[in-house]
Amino acid sequence: MTDFHMSLDRLAELGLDDLRRRWRSRYGAPPSIRSRELLALMLAWRLQAEREGGMETSVRRAMRRPGGSPGLAALPPGARLSREWKGVRHDVTVEGDGRLRWEEGVYGSLSEVARAITGSRWNGPRFFGLREEGAR
Repeated sequence: MTDFHMSLDRLAELGLDDLRRRWRSRYGAPPSIRSRELLALMLAWRLQAEREGGMETSVRRAMRRPGGSPGLAALPPGARLSREWKGVRHDVTVEGDGRLRWEEGVYGSLSEVARAITGSRWNGPRFFGLREEGAR
């Protein structure tokens, strides 16, 4: 395990006050969240985005479109979506025909990919961060 991954694991051990101090030292005022678990996840995401480069430019551009959620149609062939699930990073690539490649399989929707990863039903765009929770 790398030092980076060990530091991410340590976030799970920190209390809410320690997480807020760590956030403040890196990013300024922490969000007004009372959930230790949520703040740990947000901090882990920010740290990973800094290290890995965050979302690709095409995904960020698509998300800024009116309506908020770009949908899969807005993602060009070759666009990659990444999600960490239970400590494993999963990368999905949009194929030229609009289908999605994950590991050795090709899928017709993000929901199918999310189900293959988690073993349960998910809204695919929500699972991969393309739709805010509660958005329809």
